[in-house]
This record gives sequence, structure tokens and C-alpha cells, in this order.
Amino acid sequence: MIQEEELREAIYRKYIRPTERKAAPVMGVELEYPIVNLNNIGLSEVTEPVDFQVVHRLAESFVVRFGFTEVSRDEDDEIYLAEDKKTGDTISFDCSFNTLELSFGVEENIHILKERFDRYYFFIEDFLLAEKHTLTGMGINPGYLVNRQEPVHNGRYRMLLHHLESYVKYGNQIHFHDYPHFGLFSCASQVQVDAEKGNVVEMLNTFNRLEPLKALLFANSVFTADPAHRFLASRDYLWKHSLHGLNPHNVDEYDKRLHSVEEIVRYISSESLYCLEREGKYINFPPIRLEDYFKEKVVRGEYFDPEMGRYRYASFEPGLEDLAFLRSFKFNDLTFRGTVEFRSVCEQPVPDVLTVAAFHAGLVAKLPELTKLLNQNVGLYQQGYSVGELREIFVRQDHTARFDDAAYQLLEQVLRLAEDGLAERGHAEEAFLQPLFERVEQRTNPALRLLEREKAGRAIREVILEYAGA
Repeated sequence: MIQEEELREAIYRKYIRPTERKAAPVMGVELEYPIVNLNNIGLSEVTEPVDFQVVHRLAESFVVRFGFTEVSRDEDDEIYLAEDKKTGDTISFDCSFNTLELSFGVEENIHILKERFDRYYFFIEDFLLAEKHTLTGMGINPGYLVNRQEPVHNGRYRMLLHHLESYVKYGNQIHFHDYPHFGLFSCASQVQVDAEKGNVVEMLNTFNRLEPLKALLFANSVFTADPAHRFLASRDYLWKHSLHGLNPHNVDEYDKRLHSVEEIVRYISSESLYCLEREGKYINFPPIRLEDYFKEKVVRGEYFDPEMGRYRYASFEPGLEDLAFLRSFKFNDLTFRGTVEFRSVCEQPVPDVLTVAAFHAGLVAKLPELTKLLNQNVGLYQQGYSVGELREIFVRQDHTARFDDAAYQLLEQVLRLAEDGLAERGHAEEAFLQPLFERVEQRTNPALRLLEREKAGRAIREVILEYAGA
């Protein structure tokens, strides 16, 4: 049995110690894109699933074209992860072969990231369009109702989907939706930036308060499968009301203000663990808060036995090495790399691909000023609503406009601050923010534009290709 002090020391070593150095003005960017089959698309719906054979041929061709090194193949011997050893860039398939992810190694200049993105993306699009497929810049795959709902055939993704599907065992402990396979069709634009021990608390608190504004600015995951829950940014709902949200500390924004790195450590100890790998087997088990998990003598879980073709029970003794398998889905999350990862933003239309990176990089450069701006705001943040409540308002299609004036006025100030921050970085990156200024001026976002196009009777194929940058 591991003592509480041992656990907190281990959490400190993993999450806080990497911040005990000077932060560099660099970032890592991850872009998840839906793959869409363009064959026989109806006026308002995709009718044919993604052809995985097309995707597999694409992966093989991409690796050859760009000299990437294969890192992982699935149980069917298909590539699902490859890396450029020089840049650290990777191509992968996130959870399923319906989603292609481009991740970029650490870089300071957003223009360099854009150059690399363009090389990869244009090759991928030329290949896919020749096969009547495309990537598109949406946070929900528009073909999610017809696509094959199966994970990449490996232990990790099989375990993850099996875990999420087990929500039926938990009754009504929370409100669960009926889409445990949401990871197979939900796509995000994620950014990691360096944090320092001296500013990590401020960074988490300040960007946490920014979440309602980010919902207004970046919403791009319209979800209409459930008529009772129509969202502009459905990723909040999909994560919160899945088994990941059984412990609310694993998802969403922080519901309280953090005051010290010690409090960050305590918060992490209250997050839940639900899986690990032992002897080559991925084992999942009912989510257990870390502070309780390490008090257990034995934990019982289950793993997939490929020889028997079914799940079997397994018992094991917790060890501190299991901390490596903690998976948090916070909107703003401290990672073991000494970075803060911003992961609440839906994937954006391809023409606006690096707006998310520019937005966060500019504001990180102006963190004290951003903190002051938000602290002084009265029109939005001092109206009796929490950060979480405000974000919940803004992610809905039918949200009340009560706070819109105050929110958009503040959002324009935030963008000006981001622009100043990018100017200070000295790479002439300010132009990447221009689409965001246009959104604020027009009081719109990609999700609202999608709904406007649908209302005007535009065919879904046109919108898919528009958001693909075609």
C-alpha cells in the first residue's frame, strides 16, 4: 500500500519538476481531421462510409513520400503511426481510421509549422480526392452515422472503446449519453506550450477563465444525432457525459481557482485512473481516484484475450509506475512534458488551420496582461455565473444572447492582446489571427456558419469541401 505522501511526491516529480526550468517560446500542435467519403453524398448527409483500404494506401504512400519512419502497425499490419525523426512530426490515426491526425514537433515560428502543414496536407488531399475522399476541417465527422464504428485494431484502442461502452454498468450515477464511440468521430485542434513553475498556476487559472470566450470563437462540432442536445461545440457534452466524466475532475474546466503548485498536485491526486498495461496486456477497470487507487491492495479489471476472443478478469497490485497511465481530459492540462496543453477547441476549417496555435501563443506571451484584463472584467465574469456555466451557455445552438454583447466586447480586447503578443514574438505571425477578428466582427464561428449554410439549402458536399479549403 502506497502512502499519500509517496503519491504526492511521485505526482510532483512527474508534473511539476519538468516545469523547473525557463520556458521557451515554442509550441507543439496536434490537428485531427475527419476523413469523408465523397461518393454519392446526398443533399444533407454522407451516405457511404470511409473506405479503410484507401486510408491504408494513403498511409503507405505518405511514409514513402516524406521519408517518415514507421512506428506502429495494427494487428492487421496496417500503419497507424509514423514519425519524421528529424522534425518530430507524426502522422497517425486517432482511435480509428476515420480520423487522420497530423502532429508537429516543437517549433517556435508558426510560419514554419504552416509550411510543413501545407506540404503534408496538399499531398494527402491530392491522394484522397483521386479516390473520391477528402479531409475536412470539422470537429465532428459529417459521416459519423454511416462510418464503421470500430477502433484501430490494437490493444490500446480496443481497451478504450470497451471501457467507454461499459457505461451501462453504472446506472444513473451521472447522465450518460449513448455515443461511447464518440472518439471515433470527434476531432480537435490542440496546442501545447511550455510552462514554468513560477507561472503554471496563473496559466491554468487564466486560460480556464477564457473557456467561455473560446466556445464563442472556435465552436465547430455541430451534433444533431440527439434532438434534445443540439450543440455548437459538442465535444464538451460528449466527454462530460461519457464514462470519462464519471469523475468530473477528469474533464472540463477547473471548477475552482488554484492557488499553488501543491494544490495542483492535490487536484491531480483526485483524478481517476481507469487503465494500465501489464505484461503486454491493456487492462481496464472501474475509474478510481488516484488517492484511493494506491490504498488498494488488489485491483480487479479485465483484458481482451485474443486467443479466446473474449475478455478475461485480471487482478493486480497497484504500483507507482501506474501513474504513467493517468489520462486526464481537462480543457487546460499540465502534462509530464512541463507543458500546458489546450484541448477544448474543435478542429477548425483548413483555411484557418493555425488560428488556434496563434491565439494561444500570443496570449501566453501576454499572460500577466491577460490575467489583469479578465480580472477587471465586470460585464461577463461578475454576473453571478461560473466559468463552467458560461461555457455551457455558449456551446448551445439555442443559447440566450444575454451575455453576447459583453462577451464579444471582451473577446475583441483579448484578440488585440494576442496580436500584441505575437508581435513581441517577432515572427510576423499576427496575420494568423485575422480570421478570428472577422468572426468577432460578424459574431459567428464555424459551427454557426455551417448551420447558416444548411438553412440556405447548400449541399453538405459543398460545405465539406469549403471547410477542406478546396
